[in-house]
Amino acid sequence: MNGMSRIDELRLISKVARMYYLQSVRQTEITERLNIHQSTVSRLLKRAHEMGIVRISVTVPSGIHSDLEEALESRFDLKEAIVVDSVQNDDQIVRDLGAAAAYFAETVLKPGQVVGISSWSAALLAMVEAMHPSKCGLKTRVVQILGGLGNPGTQTHATHLTQRLAALIGGTEVLLPAPGVTNSAEARRVLLKEDYVRQATDLFDHLDIALVGIGAVEPSKLLASSGNIFSPKELKALQAQGAVGDICLQFFDANGLPVKTALADRVIGVNLRQLRKSRVVGVAGGKRKTAAILGALNGRWLDVLITDRWTAKTILDTTKPASN
Repeated sequence: MNGMSRIDELRLISKVARMYYLQSVRQTEITERLNIHQSTVSRLLKRAHEMGIVRISVTVPSGIHSDLEEALESRFDLKEAIVVDSVQNDDQIVRDLGAAAAYFAETVLKPGQVVGISSWSAALLAMVEAMHPSKCGLKTRVVQILGGLGNPGTQTHATHLTQRLAALIGGTEVLLPAPGVTNSAEARRVLLKEDYVRQATDLFDHLDIALVGIGAVEPSKLLASSGNIFSPKELKALQAQGAVGDICLQFFDANGLPVKTALADRVIGVNLRQLRKSRVVGVAGGKRKTAAILGALNGRWLDVLITDRWTAKTILDTTKPASN
């Protein structure tokens, strides 16, 4: 290529790039104006990138942590990670996670789905409080996937969570009118035969998406006040077996492996095997939950994680691959 044609080509590349990127002229219009073929236009735009005439930079707004999100996604094989800016205060983290989860739910929930929601999660309660009414979930069934009955003063919480989400998205609720933890395996067996209970449990194998909190072995104030907890002796036994956290009172260890105990025979709720069939969205953060979240990630129990910046950074720092 002689000097003249080289300068002509550079001039044409620059002209096409300016028209396309600065003047927002569509490729078809550039074709007509300059009387060149459309494949030539796209080739010239590609050359503009290669030669550094056009450099694209994506300016990430403050409070958006794409680097942490991408690192979590690749390290733990997540479909999506959402990392929110928050101060290290548990109540504020819950509110910020709830707001992020609300936006996520409004954008991903579709008509006709079966959506599971776990009881006793402060972050999920904050999510429904932050959601805007829409009709994104017409003909959606919102299923309570963990028993919610407990002490009389708190048993409305799980019902409220399920009903509120259903009302906000234009769906219908399917409640699970049973305690999260029964007194005995026999009591659980009896309750599971009840028609109203089975209406919910029959849907556990057919969830499209499951919105869940992640619990530490030491129960939250919310769960402790509900009456749906194990005794201190039972919690010690769980810790002795290496349990670090739970999803819907299904416990797992630091590697994410299920911790099998007789306690599972008293829980009325979805199990981990059933959850795995759906798209599981975990909403959790804060220092108390870090080990539990890491266990859930190691077990690949989550498809989507919504967490705070401090927790994301701590998890990534503690799991950093050893450098050669």
